[in-house]
Amino acid sequence: MPPRLGEDDLIARYFAPLAGPAGLGLRDDAAFMRPAPGEDLVLTADALVAGVHFFADDPPGAIARKALRVNLSDLAAKGARPLGFLLTLALPGDWREDWLAAFADGLGADARTYDCPLIGGDTVATPGPLTLSVSAIGSVPEGRMVRRTGVKPGDRLYVTGTIGDAAIGLRVRQGRGPDISQVDKAFLIERYLTPEPRLKLIGAMAAHANGGMDVSDGFVGDLTKMLDASGVSARVAIFRLPLSQAARAAIAADPGLFEVAATGGDDYELLASATPASAPALEAEAAAAGVPLTFIGDAVEGRRPPSFVDRDGYPVVFARGAYSHF
Repeated sequence: MPPRLGEDDLIARYFAPLAGPAGLGLRDDAAFMRPAPGEDLVLTADALVAGVHFFADDPPGAIARKALRVNLSDLAAKGARPLGFLLTLALPGDWREDWLAAFADGLGADARTYDCPLIGGDTVATPGPLTLSVSAIGSVPEGRMVRRTGVKPGDRLYVTGTIGDAAIGLRVRQGRGPDISQVDKAFLIERYLTPEPRLKLIGAMAAHANGGMDVSDGFVGDLTKMLDASGVSARVAIFRLPLSQAARAAIAADPGLFEVAATGGDDYELLASATPASAPALEAEAAAAGVPLTFIGDAVEGRRPPSFVDRDGYPVVFARGAYSHF
């Protein structure tokens, strides 16, 4: 067996080709970036660990894409355009070059798709499981970053896309899923593997949203976090929760999966609030961008958890609100 590449050769072969101008060819100790006039920088970071955030035998390209996309989702929630990202990759002792090549291919494909080049990072060995962290940088018009703390009483509340696909898809991936068609199972697993960052909505978020965050740890819990950070509450029509056809089929087979969908996480959809005056523009721009946007309720005064109600106005209570790392 030929000797493994050293760190410098590994970076030169697999990651330097992905670097943007700010990365200086990945030959320096740091990247260099200057924000455009009239813009603020937005920075975010997420770490992923094998056995916690993905399966060690997931396709390496899918692991790379998820690592980048969960960060792009954070930028989208802030109304920020991606500028670049840094990657820290901790490789276990059994890494192979074919795995790394496929990882770099998946990462490079998304970096090009989302115009978010690699600009730096670090590569190390670890005695533990595969671990990676992406730090993404974006820009937003000065003073227009959409904050968790921005929700106001009277705001209309929205969520993009569909909720629960990834959480149910994880169950399917674990062999604990419901008895549904193979087509629906494949759809749900794919939604778990490769989230879709809602970057098409960044202009509308920056222009029209008061508050926003992405749904990473569960719709119920993340909405509660955003409202609590804003010092408001809400009345939420939980029956409006947008579900895909596959998720509906899964819930029909096992009604208990509705709570999994509402609280399970890994959706990487956007929560947004807008004043009644701004809401029509937000809805129109989302429709023009082809991003599904569902009205789910209204923010109200008061520092208390949001109330979730069914079609008949009766309260719906969940055993837990969100995934917790600890």
